Amino acid sequence: MTSPSLPVRRRIESVDVVRGVIMVIMALDHTRDYFGMPGANPTNLATTTSALFFTRWITHFCAPTFFLLTGTGAFLSLSKQTPGQLSRFLFTRGLWLIFLEVVVLRFMMQFNVDYRVTMLTVLWALGCAMITLSALVFLRPSIVATIGLVLIVGHNAFDGVRSANPIWSILHSPGFLLNTPDHVLFLSYPIIPWIGVTAVGYALGQIYRWPAEQRQQWLLRAGIGVTAAFFVLRGINVYGDPVKWSVQTSTALTVISFFNLNKYPPSLLFLLMTLGPVLLFLRAVDSRTPRALEPARIIGKVPMFYFLVHFPLIHLIAVAVCYALNGSAHWMFESPSLDKFPFTTPPVWGFSLPIVYLVWAIVVIVSYPLCKWYAGVKQRRADLWWLSYL
Repeated sequence: MTSPSLPVRRRIESVDVVRGVIMVIMALDHTRDYFGMPGANPTNLATTTSALFFTRWITHFCAPTFFLLTGTGAFLSLSKQTPGQLSRFLFTRGLWLIFLEVVVLRFMMQFNVDYRVTMLTVLWALGCAMITLSALVFLRPSIVATIGLVLIVGHNAFDGVRSANPIWSILHSPGFLLNTPDHVLFLSYPIIPWIGVTAVGYALGQIYRWPAEQRQQWLLRAGIGVTAAFFVLRGINVYGDPVKWSVQTSTALTVISFFNLNKYPPSLLFLLMTLGPVLLFLRAVDSRTPRALEPARIIGKVPMFYFLVHFPLIHLIAVAVCYALNGSAHWMFESPSLDKFPFTTPPVWGFSLPIVYLVWAIVVIVSYPLCKWYAGVKQRRADLWWLSYL
């Protein structure tokens, strides 16, 4: 029996740097989920503050970037893999990610196995995107790009469709796949736009075969163009997001309204807003890695490992703090309903944003040496094919 081929590719430092920065920022949102003030909705204009909204807003860049660069990484793997080998890897890794979502990540987030509440989130969607890409890799990149753009640009045309059908929830609108008194299965990441972003990312990988100057010029122009398209379309306020912006009682709230876009599913404007600056960031670090971003580059080499490390770390810190404040921590293991996901709020709980940022810094600092160790293991043990799945 032969082992699966390990997808080896020439690493592009700028891709690792951007991915690593995004992973670090991602942990901020997850830290806020556990340590923020209960019931504080960053996107509710009636109750939010600028600090709370933009703490949430900066993390909006994470998922689009990760899906985009997943596609880019797949294309770069073709330097060492045939399309058939890459397709098999993407298909099996996609299935693996869905398993991680339902079994491993679910436990890390809730610290229970009662399956009262199960949420299908980013790993689910990423797995579906990889499985879809496993079929698309046999097409020309230009065709893959076209498919991706059609999905990104066109899916908001169906925002008016209201359906409780689980298939529609999987494809377009978040919703329940199962809702009984004993078990809830809720899907928050519909897959159509995320498949589109991954497909576009796959086509983006072509630019890393170009001369550096040509690539940098393209990234600059594309980044400016995508960002400008966001401001124009958002200003017109006709298409691209189900919620229109409006003038509010203060300038700050009007700005928040303008940038308050739909992530579930990610609207066209949401993706333009996030991916335009990401392309500019890729351009900024294309020629070299700034010394200050070297730790991010390491994390960006092992993003899935970091993802699976930081969640239980945040939850374990929450358990310890909960015990110190309440004399017990059983609430941190209980999520009996969707409104109490991923844990039940303890009697004494909720912290200001400075505390949230402090815990976030601790999580990143503790995670970094583990990521550095694992990146070294992957580099030294390229013969272990299974390492490519983590």
